[in-house]
This record gives sequence, structure tokens and C-alpha cells, in this order.
Amino acid sequence: MPTLLSIGTAKMPYIVSQDEVKRHVAGLFAGRLARAERLLQAFDNGGIGTRTFVKPLVWYSEPHGFGEKNEVYIDSAVRYSGEAANNCLHNAPAGPVPHEAVDALFYISTTGLSTPSIEARLMNVLPFSPSAVRVPVWGLGCAGGAAGLARAADYCRAFPKAKAIVIAAEFCSLTFQAHDLSKSNVIGTSLFSDGVACVLVAGDEAAPNSGAPRIIAARSALMPRSEDVMGWDIRDEGLFVVFSKDIPSIVRAWLRPQVESFLQENGLSLRDLRYFIAHPGGKKVMEAYEEAFGFDMEQTKASREVLARYGNMSSATVYFVLEEVMRQPLAPGYGLLVALGPGFSAEMVLLKWEG
Repeated sequence: MPTLLSIGTAKMPYIVSQDEVKRHVAGLFAGRLARAERLLQAFDNGGIGTRTFVKPLVWYSEPHGFGEKNEVYIDSAVRYSGEAANNCLHNAPAGPVPHEAVDALFYISTTGLSTPSIEARLMNVLPFSPSAVRVPVWGLGCAGGAAGLARAADYCRAFPKAKAIVIAAEFCSLTFQAHDLSKSNVIGTSLFSDGVACVLVAGDEAAPNSGAPRIIAARSALMPRSEDVMGWDIRDEGLFVVFSKDIPSIVRAWLRPQVESFLQENGLSLRDLRYFIAHPGGKKVMEAYEEAFGFDMEQTKASREVLARYGNMSSATVYFVLEEVMRQPLAPGYGLLVALGPGFSAEMVLLKWEG
């Protein structure tokens, strides 16, 4: 069973209070948005205190074409992926891991485009081995972090001597559309932010005995004919958010059977979970998790705290939650890492902390 050795995150240059973001957006939409006061209440009711951005708020007031925003995406992705990867490799429990010792790089993102892909650009900046395997993954949205961890575990299960990193880099703010007056855009603008995180996974023969969690199993689940629940509408001006109001109700009705089936496959039930590492899509999604699984707020505390400090950073967010959980002394037990994304889909990873 592969081991999740360490986590590293990057620090975004701008931290802005939710109140300030609300005032800024209200000014941009002033006189143009029907039911503005009611829609802007989403900024007050989302459980978010501060947000992290790659640009100052004033930058988003100015017109920027898709090409210009994508150039910012590429430059930021390379810079902050390098920061997160360096921190992750430095944080390894047995001491810093050299870049050259990384056998595979998985890059996860859905908020910009790049060919050559970002991990290729990163390999020209940091001294990774030129023969390292590269796996860029695009389009999984908020579920991408969980999926990337699962795919890295698959790789290290196949190659027990290998070490792999997974970088999740999202710059959701660059997709903001100042002329999109849809409810989806307002809700997305109240939630999404920027963040980059990296995890290090090692196979059985490459992992020290460190108390780090083992990756027991993973599962993907897709809801048929649900493409309109979440995703991007791609137009000439860039990426326009698709965000259904039904997401919390889908979590309540659809997700629990998927999780229970996955746990049963591994001889477990919900009662066996000591730790719950959930991507916090928003306050209503957190409430839906608690209702669906019968969890109390203590079990979702880490997810709520990350949401409050950073907002929704799409695929990177679940790594921030995992880092928050792993900061504490952890007793032996099982943990479930779960994230939801477009498709509509769920990605689940079963972890085990051993004594």
C-alpha cells in the first residue's frame, strides 16, 4: 500500500476579506444585476471569512481577454507549483527529498490551458529528472485533487520503489466574467479563489516508517447524464461557470450510497471512519455532508476552517484540508478523503493511519 508522505502549499500574494470582495463585486454589478441585494447575500452566507487571489481586486475590474488571463494562469501556475512542490519535498518525514528522486509528476488543473503542460515547464525551472513520468490531468474540477492522489497511488502500487508528486493548481479568479449577470456567476464569484498544493506519495519500498497515512483504496463514481450540474461553458471570452443549485441535494441523496458501497468493499462502514477529509464546496455542501453521513461539526471542522480561511480553491482545496488534519497528533484509524466535481462525479480515497 502506498504512503502519503507529505504536503506542501503555496502562499498566494493577496488575502482579501469576504466583505471587501462583496463590496467590490457589488460595485462592478451596480445597476446591471436584477435581484442584486438578494443574490449578493451569498457572500454573507457561505461560511467564508477571507479569500486568496493571485491578483489584487482592482485587476479584476479591468477588461482582460481570454489570452491575457491564460498567460497569467501559466506564469502563476509555474511559479506557485514550484513553491508548493519545494515545500512538499522539504516536509518529507525522513528529511528533504531531492527533486531528482521524484519518478512521476501528476499535474491537476481546470482553470487554464497550457501546451507544453505546466509540469513540463516546471521541470525546466526545478531540477527534476528529465526522465520523470509526466501526467497532466485537466477537467476534473474540484474532484481533481482526490483523483490525482488516487492515480499517484496507482502508479506507486505498480512501481513500489517509486515516489510521485501530485500538484493541484487552480486560479479560479482568472475565470471571473464581469459581464456575466447569471446567478451561477454570482454564486461562483462568492465562493471561488486561488490556491496551489502538492502531495508526495511513495511506494512500499520507498516509504520510511513515519506514521504517515497509507492509501488503502480509491474509487470514482459518475452520475449518468449530469453534465449540466457543474463545469465550464467555454466561449470566446473564456470560461463561464456552470453551477447548479441542486448540488447540496445531490450530495444528500446520491453520495451516501456511493460512499457506503466503497467502504463495504473494503470491509468497513461509516462508523469505522475516524477522519473525514472533504473538499468544502461551500457552506451548504458542508451541511449536506453532515446530514447525509450523520456527522457532527467536529468531524467536518477542518473542511470548514479551510473554507473560512481560503474559500473554494477547486482541486487544491482538499489538500489544504488534509494538511489541516495532519497538523494534529492523530490516533490510528481510517480516514475518507472525498471531493465532488463535474460529470457529476465523486472521487474517494480511503486512508489509514497506523500506530
